[in-house]
Amino acid sequence: MTSESETPVRVGLFGLLGSGNLGNDGSLEAVLGYLRAEHPDAVVDALCGGPEAVTTRFGIPATRLHWYRGEYRTASRAGAIAGKGLGKLVDVVRTAAWVRRHDVVIVPGMGVLEATLPLRPWGFPYSLFLLCASGRLLRTRVALVSVGAAEIGNRPTRALVRWSARLAAYRSYRDTRSRDAMRALGVDTARDEVYPDLAFSLPTPTPTPTPTPTRRASGPSDTPGPVCVGVMDFHGGNDDRARAEEIYRRYLDGTITFVRTLVEEGRPVRLLTGDECDASVVAAILDAVDSPLVTAAEPASLADLMTEMAAADTVVAVRYHNLICALKTGTPVLALSYAAKSDALMDRMGLGAYCHPAREVDAGRLLDQFRELEKRSAELRQTLTERNQDASRQLEAQFAQLTATLFPATEHTHTHAHTHAHDLREAK
Repeated sequence: MTSESETPVRVGLFGLLGSGNLGNDGSLEAVLGYLRAEHPDAVVDALCGGPEAVTTRFGIPATRLHWYRGEYRTASRAGAIAGKGLGKLVDVVRTAAWVRRHDVVIVPGMGVLEATLPLRPWGFPYSLFLLCASGRLLRTRVALVSVGAAEIGNRPTRALVRWSARLAAYRSYRDTRSRDAMRALGVDTARDEVYPDLAFSLPTPTPTPTPTPTRRASGPSDTPGPVCVGVMDFHGGNDDRARAEEIYRRYLDGTITFVRTLVEEGRPVRLLTGDECDASVVAAILDAVDSPLVTAAEPASLADLMTEMAAADTVVAVRYHNLICALKTGTPVLALSYAAKSDALMDRMGLGAYCHPAREVDAGRLLDQFRELEKRSAELRQTLTERNQDASRQLEAQFAQLTATLFPATEHTHTHAHTHAHDLREAK
């Protein structure tokens, strides 16, 4: 506990948090859990995309990331363009003033060093650069914790990401490919560690079976169980803008064919999202496959997603954190992979053979992979149990390392945990 003569450590949390993306908010939840357990006296607040949502759900003060409220709307009129330009200048001062108030700033997970989805350099990459540069100038330690990274084609985005990483006081990555990508960008990664995604430290909910419509039985003891299908408003990545609509149509048509085939076999299908923008895909599938066997959930958190997936026989999903939720509950999952991070995640968890390209969905091949996955369900569930235990141990090690690196004044109270962290890193 902090004595009256000591000043509580001031911790800031930074990112596109509270903006409707369940994975980002799950990463925030994981870091808040660590802070409340290990540093309960810390004064915590956030600079984020959705401050009202963050304050309502997590109970911490939050400030809007951008001064200009229309930051994420396309600027076509002169006034909007001028507003965005002015906002970039104002945000230099706002970000520095916010950073100055903190001893430590943590960027909790997320793909902050990648551009696997459409991204403009003067959006979040610019904001992250302002954060890391302010931290270096004002001597506030900035930590990029279990973040995702990837090679970036766009030159301005690549430069902003490179300098953000170089200026951070602490970096760790959620997979080896992310670390390799930053090394290829010219960042010295010799002291950077690889740990699982932060969401693997979240508690796994006890599953409550969701009532499903009556379905056709395939045998006296072989009644087909529910399948969760995690969807995404997917139009490709930063380099796919020219064929974005083509990619979307192929993904959607393949998914509809897959869902329709399952329904024809009497399988209940539960549609899941990972971001508010995915609702349009759910609507399109429900419209195309008119059956009481197809239902949709409205998850508000990763815990909601995990509850749904724990009650399923099998999961097929696109979004990265949808995959994590299935893997964490020990439910066999087939990944519609849109980036190397999905392949790396599936490899790490022992399901590397069950990836299908989201840009080139082939419903026939997808069904073949799905049937093979189900045949190996019992074996894969055991594998996931073991891999989840390992992921949990590694994240405990990372949190101990964070305490030693970012909170040196309290290091003496965590000697045992730090020693345990060192032992685990040596064993990796």
